[in-house]
Amino acid sequence: MTAFSAVDLRRMLSRLRDVMAGIGAVQERLDKVVALIAQDMRADVCSCYVMRAGEVLELFATFGLSQKAVHLTRLRVGEGLVGEIAAHARAVALADAWSHPQFVYRPETGEDFFRSLMGVPMLQAGRVVGVLVVQTREERPFNDWEVETLETVAMVIAELMAAAQVVKREELFETEGNALLPVRLTGVSLHAGVGIGLAVMHKSHVRIGRLVSDDPVAEQHRLHMALETLRQEVDALMDGAREDTVGFRDILEVYRMFADDRGWISRISEVIASGLTAEAAVQKVHDDTRVRMMQVLDPVLRERLQDLDDLANRLINILAGGTARIELPENAILVCRSIGPTELLAYDRRRLKGLVMEEGSPTMHAAVVAKALDIPVVAQVEGATTRIDAFGTIVVDANAGQVMLRPSEEVVDLYTAAIEARTKQKAAYAAVKNLAAVTKDGMQVSLSINAGFLLDMQGVIETNADGVGLYRTEMPFLTLSSLPDVNAQFALYRQVVAEARGKPVTFRTLDVGGDKIAASTASMPEDNPAMGWRSIRLTLDRPSLLRQQLRALIRATAGKELRVMFPMIAAVSELDAARRIFDMEIEQHLKAGGEAPAWIRIGTMLEVPSLLWQMEALVERVDFISVGTNDLMQFMFAADRGNTRLANRYDTLTPAVLRMLRYVADHCHKAGVQVSVCGEMAGRPLDALALLAIGYRHLSMSASGVGPVRAAIRSARLSDLEPFVKQSIATGQSSLREKLRAFALDHGIAVG
Repeated sequence: MTAFSAVDLRRMLSRLRDVMAGIGAVQERLDKVVALIAQDMRADVCSCYVMRAGEVLELFATFGLSQKAVHLTRLRVGEGLVGEIAAHARAVALADAWSHPQFVYRPETGEDFFRSLMGVPMLQAGRVVGVLVVQTREERPFNDWEVETLETVAMVIAELMAAAQVVKREELFETEGNALLPVRLTGVSLHAGVGIGLAVMHKSHVRIGRLVSDDPVAEQHRLHMALETLRQEVDALMDGAREDTVGFRDILEVYRMFADDRGWISRISEVIASGLTAEAAVQKVHDDTRVRMMQVLDPVLRERLQDLDDLANRLINILAGGTARIELPENAILVCRSIGPTELLAYDRRRLKGLVMEEGSPTMHAAVVAKALDIPVVAQVEGATTRIDAFGTIVVDANAGQVMLRPSEEVVDLYTAAIEARTKQKAAYAAVKNLAAVTKDGMQVSLSINAGFLLDMQGVIETNADGVGLYRTEMPFLTLSSLPDVNAQFALYRQVVAEARGKPVTFRTLDVGGDKIAASTASMPEDNPAMGWRSIRLTLDRPSLLRQQLRALIRATAGKELRVMFPMIAAVSELDAARRIFDMEIEQHLKAGGEAPAWIRIGTMLEVPSLLWQMEALVERVDFISVGTNDLMQFMFAADRGNTRLANRYDTLTPAVLRMLRYVADHCHKAGVQVSVCGEMAGRPLDALALLAIGYRHLSMSASGVGPVRAAIRSARLSDLEPFVKQSIATGQSSLREKLRAFALDHGIAVG
């Protein structure tokens, strides 16, 4: 096996193609395939396990093991070495498999005489559809080239099996209930709203017709031609070729940069040289990258898998001669496992009334785009792609995180009325957007938006917000393997300032983990990334990252106000260290003849509880403090905010939380330091009223929250609200939420 070469691999792939494309029953062809692999790879055994319903792996074909075990031996996903490979979609290569703790002996297979084992997952459209295994009698190690060879073979077999329908897709899923009765599916709302329409199934995976190539040079040429077409398509979107895409330039800029990544293109070229077609090589490299990224603990980085899926699918589609634009019925609800931003933009937004996903999260790029287009989104809907009928009528209730299949006429009428009511409510918010957020008795509150992309900046004008209270500088760059240089950052920040049209923007420095930036590859995997080496801790340890970002910010705000906010500060000494770096960059900028910002404001996020006991020293060092309630709450309650089991266990309107927030506000007011709240709490009307009552006059939220919060503030009277909340804090033991809601209803306060 060690002498196996790229030429041998191309020859074997060609033979596999001929066998699978030949005549005879599928079983006969698979039997020939495993015998061929064993022969060419000089192994004593080759076995093919296929995924069946209920996550069970069935021995489907073997050369070297007992034929009696075929279709008899079954392993659950996670059981034995084969089950372990399927569970983690990761190759295993062992010189002595019997000594491994996961090894499971099945006497019917007759594998008593085989010591070494190498197995790889068979992936098709991102799913594990089986496991391919080779074994030898003697104990022998397997090298990386051998593993890579078997992975390439497994990828080809998986696609050929799918084309031959060895296992029909519907066999992998259990049927439930009466297919004619209404069904309610639950998920997570990523953007509120209601949509009614016909389900359209998003087909992101392009079937690869030709897997093996006889002319690598021609395939390399096809790849480079397709890459050029890909760049042209993205450039057309960036240049606003279609009016639907105005405002998405920053996401597409990152997408374009990844499409130019030399490492990615080089890996595809290497696989083409081994004997695969260009589209098969793209799929192979993508599957490998996907498996590696799935091992990353950080959820935000794993969300960037959607962008990788989008990129690979688009390139394969170009190679296959497909078209990006897809026709929709008049009212369409898009249903998918997941989707990338350019895939979503390929649909007609005027006909798209909702989006349902089996996966998805708030920070994925497609969700950001859907939010900007005001498309209701429900994600994490289990079994959506298999339980929803194509072109059947469905209702997406993204307010409640629900999807109704086969709804009755009464349900459709009910939600049609809800859509009309929401349209009227949005019109009402728009009608008062130019009015100040001031209570009935004259207390004015500043409302700003949180942003992370250029498209979010539209919210400043659309809602007439007072500015941007939090600009997450890391968001546009999370797809990249390294942070862009100073010039690229400068161009982005300058555009952000321009989009704000003279209103203040508070830039939060990088809030990322060590596994998101190539410069920090020395970091080790962490059990709890949220409390690990991230944010200011990372940038102080890698000061070049912070210096480059501050340099770009200083240049971008020349002659204007610069507001810089440092995140995840746990000790005043960290703030002092960050401030020294900032002062050094300002000094060097001026020495080089650069124009200074007209005003400089330095602040910090308050999201680590330890900072609460350093308030006296903290307020002497900052111009403003922004309370990040999202992280602060999870640290305060020791509750992971990403854990759905804990999502509703702790309430931000409990007396303990409000006492803590009042403590912060009191210290800031006494020192003359501006204090604001920029977490999700600020964007909920009831929570905003409580914050107003305990002394907060600056709130920053998503753009969608500005209208409802403005309406609540304008309909409240602080002289009534303040004593009620303070008394409830003093005497109450549980959440004030329902008491405050009743108070709002009694006093005619609009809380939605």
